[in-house]
Formats: sequence, C-alpha cells, structure tokens
Amino acid sequence: MAIDVSPGPIRPIRQISAYFPRLSPASCVSEPRVANPAGFPSALGPACGASAVQGGNLLSFPMGGAPSRGGTISLVDTPKDVESCDSDDSTSLGTLEFSLLYDRSTSSLHCTVFRAKGLKPMDFNGLADPYVKLHLLPGACKANKLKTRTVRNCLNPVWNETLTYCGITEDDMHRRTLRISVCDEDRLTHNELIGEVRVALRRVKPDQAKHYNVCLEHPPPLSSPTTMSAALRGISCYLREGESEQQGVLEERGRLLLAEGWRPGLRVGIVRCAHLAAMDVNGFSDPYVKIYLKPDVHKKSKHKTAIMKKTLNPEYNEEFFYEISLAELSEKTLEITVWDYDLGKSNDFIGGVSLGCQSQGEPLRHWLDCLKSRGGRVERWHTLTNKLPGSTFHD
Repeated sequence: MAIDVSPGPIRPIRQISAYFPRLSPASCVSEPRVANPAGFPSALGPACGASAVQGGNLLSFPMGGAPSRGGTISLVDTPKDVESCDSDDSTSLGTLEFSLLYDRSTSSLHCTVFRAKGLKPMDFNGLADPYVKLHLLPGACKANKLKTRTVRNCLNPVWNETLTYCGITEDDMHRRTLRISVCDEDRLTHNELIGEVRVALRRVKPDQAKHYNVCLEHPPPLSSPTTMSAALRGISCYLREGESEQQGVLEERGRLLLAEGWRPGLRVGIVRCAHLAAMDVNGFSDPYVKIYLKPDVHKKSKHKTAIMKKTLNPEYNEEFFYEISLAELSEKTLEITVWDYDLGKSNDFIGGVSLGCQSQGEPLRHWLDCLKSRGGRVERWHTLTNKLPGSTFHD
C-alpha cells in the first residue's frame, strides 16, 4: 500500500509588511475620510474598499472586494519610514583644552595638553582610560607620534603635559596640520578613538602661545574603499591623509640637525637627531650617522659617528672635514644616512637626506648658504626620508 507523503501545495510566507497595510501610490480615495461616531462602516467611494472599526481594532478589506497584493487601505495614515543609523553625531564627545607655542629660535613646537571634560564613556563601567596622541599631517606615522600618559577610569582627565616636536621649520608651520586625538586605552583589544581636533599650524604665530578650548569631533570619512578596508584591519590610526595625493610622497623617518660651513674646505657637523623611527622590538633604535661626498671614486669620503644605544633622539655633536676646493664642491653631493645598529646581522636603514646643487627645497637652500658662508656655520633641520633620490639607500 502506497502512502501519500506529499506535503500539498506550498503556501507563500506572509511578509511582515502584510500586517501593516498602508496606502499605495496607485490607490485613491474619492471622498475625504469622516469619522463615524456611531462606529458603523463608512462608504468611501465606489472605487475603493471599506474599513470598519470594531471593538477598537482596525479592520482592512481589499479594494473592489477581490483579494489583491498590497491593495488595502485603512482609516489610519501610516507614516513613511525614516532612515535610521547607529550614529552618535548628536552625542557630545567632550571638550579638550590645550595650547600651542612655536619657538622660532629652536625650531620647536610645544603642545601643552591641560585637560578634557565630559568625555564619551567607552568602557562597560561607564568610564574611559583616556590619553592624548599627536600626529603631524600630511604623512602621519610612528616617527612623528607623541602621546601623554593614560588616566584610568576618568571622564574628566587632567594631564598638564607638554609634548614637543623638534626640527619644525617655518615651511612646516605653513603647510602642515596638527592632529590631536583623544583615545581610550584597552589592554586586551585595540585602543578606541573618542574624538579629535585638527589645527592648521599656519594659524599659530611664532613665539606667541595660543590657547584652545574646543569640542572634540569625529574623524573625517575615509576617502576610498582601499582606506576603508585598511581601517577594518585595525590600522586606521596610521592611514595616510589624502591617499591620491600621497602616492609618490616619501615617508618621514625623523629629523636631523645639520651644521655646515666653508673655511676653505667643507665642514660637516652632525648635531642631533629627533623623532627617529623605531627599528627594534623594544620600541627604540641604536642609531648612528654615515656621510658620503659623492661621487667618490676612491671610497675615501665615508665618515661615521658613534652609536647611541636605545634612543630615538640621539645627540652627537661631531664634526667632519673635507679638504676640497669650492669649484669641485659645486659638482658634489653630500649624502647623509642614519642607520640602526644590529649586532650579528645587517644594520637597518632608518632614513637619509641629500644636499647638493641638484637638491630641492630646504636641502638646496642650506647647501647654497653653506657655499656662501665663507667661514661661518649654518645650522638647519632636515627631514629624513625612507628613500634618497638617485641613491641605492632605501627601505
């Protein structure tokens, strides 16, 4: 005996919208709706169905007496859907109080972080572990990152710390922006951004402290899917600003204070470095500086400073001398590179800069001022990059 196991006709699953009927654009009401005090059905016109209120419940019937899809009307207007998103744009992120001072004589930028108030809670206990982080834009990287200490379990932290950038030239003050971020530190997961403030350094007058007390803002939206995918991988704090403009721009690896002079002969003074990139796992480097005067056929122009252990801001104060005529020097290029010393393996290239008649910008101006000095000594800060034009030294 055969057993019929057919489930029968498959009935369509009703959607949730079927339980909340609303007017469709094609439906019309020939007469205005009038409330019926007696509670009886009201005629709405020959082309539309009827509705009745019975026992406080809304009853809907299809138009024309025949079943149809979405062809129901009701006595109650249903409002249109409003787009919603999990956004806290209207939520206050808090305020930050700080000051900026550019010291022209020492080429240094001082940022004093005083306090924050009313920060957004980031932890399960309704508090946060805030700290302040600074970056120079464009070209934000670990080499130009400064940060304060972390204040635990607080929404109104007080820091009163001064963070200093060395080697900031007047050209940097005209073209760069300081990003001040307030973040919540998480020991087990990634740190979270609470809010940030961006200050165009051209608004800061030299040798005049400027005080700020501003509201924190959300970071600007990411510019492309490429940067979005990178942010989702947890490295959004180090995304480059304006990805399309940053292609071809060298990465900053720190600053070098260089002194040059002519007496006759070329004097090269390696004074100090600042904000070098960390190359070791301990967060530091063991930096030393090498200089070449190229082209160097006989390989005799190489000089090297001492190695400074576990520091990103080494001071050398060493001077080297090249016995060369002024005519020959005009055809030479001074190449300065900074390296991280590693025992038992090859040393790591940190960054470098080239000075000569073929250079551009600040290196070219420094080189020309050196040739004109005639016994004087000219000190300038230079930006170290991960690759030298026309050189084999690169990262």
